[in-house]
Amino acid sequence: MNIILLGPPGAGKGTQARKLVEERGMVQLSTGDMLRAARTSGTQMGKVVADVMDRGELVTDEIVIGLIREQLTSGNAAGGYIFDGFPRTLAQADALGDLLAELGETLDCVIEMQVDDEALVTRITARSTCGACGEVYNDNTKPIPADGKCIKCGASDFQRRADDNEDSLRTRLMAYYKQTSPLVGYYYAKGDLKTVDGLASVDEVAASISAALK
Repeated sequence: MNIILLGPPGAGKGTQARKLVEERGMVQLSTGDMLRAARTSGTQMGKVVADVMDRGELVTDEIVIGLIREQLTSGNAAGGYIFDGFPRTLAQADALGDLLAELGETLDCVIEMQVDDEALVTRITARSTCGACGEVYNDNTKPIPADGKCIKCGASDFQRRADDNEDSLRTRLMAYYKQTSPLVGYYYAKGDLKTVDGLASVDEVAASISAALK
């Protein structure tokens, strides 16, 4: 099964992707993670990525599709793939569709994690992340344990993203609505789109996603 998680920054896509990885044996394809891994891989594609990034230029859609091609042809995901952070534009969606068709793969479902902007701002400005394992905490709904240790890995290195503030978040939301939200209509028209309440609890969202994938 191959799926896309859609939603604005802070909607919880990464958290739900990790749960799907753990529960279904899927592989999360995060653009940022793929680029960082490629840069140090020593492969031909990795050298291209490193050269572009070292010049301070934006990585092209063709390069990202190339990285995704490498992943899809590696045979390392019996449970399928989760596309997290890609596609971001209609052009990228077309390119991904063409690649999947070329490889004889299908896109089984697109999950849109719907949120209310004001509630999202409240959530994100209270967010912290474990620097060791990526577990997410929230001052209001899931505070860092009193002993200062991550419940998942026991580390005590908690971080807040520099752009997890109201002004930066609203800028990122505007970029999402301009660039990525058209994908909602795109996949709805194709009959692939299902929606869940992204502001429910982590377990409730996970249950909604599981139901949508049946």
